[in-house]
Amino acid sequence: MGVAIKGRRDLWPIEDSVEELGQLASTAGAQVVGRVVQRVERHSHTYLGKGKLEELKELRDQYDTVLLDDELTPTQQQNVEAALGEGVKVIDRTALILDIFATRAQTREGRLQVVLAQHQYLLPRLAGQWSHLERLGGGIGTRGPGESQLETDRRLINRRIQKLRRELDEVRAHRERYRSRRREREAPVVALVGYTNAGKSTLFNTLTSAGVLSSSQLFATLDPITRRIRLPSSQQALLTDTVGFIHKLPPSVVAAFRATLEELHDATLLLHVVDVSHPNAPEQVKVVNGTLADLGLRDKPALLVLNKADVFLAQGAAEGVGALEAAAAKAAEASGGLEAVRVSAATRYGIDALLRRVDERLAGVAVVSAQE
Repeated sequence: MGVAIKGRRDLWPIEDSVEELGQLASTAGAQVVGRVVQRVERHSHTYLGKGKLEELKELRDQYDTVLLDDELTPTQQQNVEAALGEGVKVIDRTALILDIFATRAQTREGRLQVVLAQHQYLLPRLAGQWSHLERLGGGIGTRGPGESQLETDRRLINRRIQKLRRELDEVRAHRERYRSRRREREAPVVALVGYTNAGKSTLFNTLTSAGVLSSSQLFATLDPITRRIRLPSSQQALLTDTVGFIHKLPPSVVAAFRATLEELHDATLLLHVVDVSHPNAPEQVKVVNGTLADLGLRDKPALLVLNKADVFLAQGAAEGVGALEAAAAKAAEASGGLEAVRVSAATRYGIDALLRRVDERLAGVAVVSAQE
């Protein structure tokens, strides 16, 4: 369920955002039994309005978990849990994404990044769990095992966070050594970026025959994968598949995955993969562009790869190619005018044209670098 603030211009309708929350829930293994949307004047200390909370309580026999489409403050989390009563799990969007990440991470690096993000998420909520003692103030009765336990837990988690950061720094150093060797061999790097479930892994498999997991579920790829490809000019390049981005991805999660995302800084060319068949394709493009800007990658050379052209035509066969061109134009406009290539990674439509354009763009980047 989600809340929209009246009068505020959001990137896309709250109904679509809650629909995506349902897809995240399904990816995590939950069965969605209903969706609730509420429009309010402002966010409250209970996130949802009191009337809506009462409605949920009356439906208590239909669910055991409530998913909320924003990251809750510790106070909001406590208040919603108190309002709905014992036995109801309250999970916000950030916790749900982290739970999916935890099941997807396969490498040591990926697991370290997920655990770091989980600990950073937990720390302020840990304090909230002990706030009943803090509200009592100083003096007799407030210095017992509860308060001591809170300080102990805080200290242990902070130590764990510091240890995880040190281990990830070692990972970053190892990656930098690898990238330095790669630069010495002068192999250009092409990195796939895009919204989750845009078809990056399918495209990666089509271009490399790598056979990595590709799935219609969100965040099928979490750990970066790199393979060598040969371009039409016979030049070789390295192709890297990376974690997908998503609407309302918390900055703390992006920060935890800094070691992985640094692969993008070393890329010669970004392929921004878009599911052109998705009704919110332009908005998804804007989400990815915003995240790339936050990572300092706004000016990195890029191509827009409009994927799933076959799905689009199958969905609206009566409208035909004209509708596809219109959707492609909207996505390209949202990207800030990137050059676009239409493909279907599943059927190989447009793949040869994409490879030729990548070849040309890499040659152009090499010429510019030589002139500089």
